[in-house]
Amino acid sequence: MKQKYAILRDDDQKTLVIREYAELDKEMMSLLCEESYSQDKINAALKEGHQAVINTIRTNNMYPPIMFAQAIADAIGALLAEGGNPSAELFFDDKDLFNQEIILPHEETEEELDEDVDVDTLLDDSLEDDFEDDKVLTDLKSSIQVADDESSDLDDVV
Repeated sequence: MKQKYAILRDDDQKTLVIREYAELDKEMMSLLCEESYSQDKINAALKEGHQAVINTIRTNNMYPPIMFAQAIADAIGALLAEGGNPSAELFFDDKDLFNQEIILPHEETEEELDEDVDVDTLLDDSLEDDFEDDKVLTDLKSSIQVADDESSDLDDVV
């Protein structure tokens, strides 16, 4: 599915409007969602960093994938910069999500994965003797009681 995000800066209202469109019919874009944000809120997020802008623009109604959200955040930074354009349009195709590999900042690298690690050692280290405390099982008091003679009554019921 092809998508378009239109980002509009309204200096009179001091807002930033993001409209999400999708190609539901061949060659026709339909409006899916429109969200308005305060320019002050977006500027505060820009000062915090790229991820803060992404977190600010994502809502329950509009939650673009990370690749799209990063491009939208870049466009927002350019729009709100000194002398930036009042609007921007971004076009995406969902096929691009499958064709590109995303590397997140906290993702392990191949060097970290190639280290020789003994799995048995990891398992032995994680198991503690705290689970083998016999008092836990002997001190259990249950309100359920099973009658000894009722188990044989089941054979008679047919």
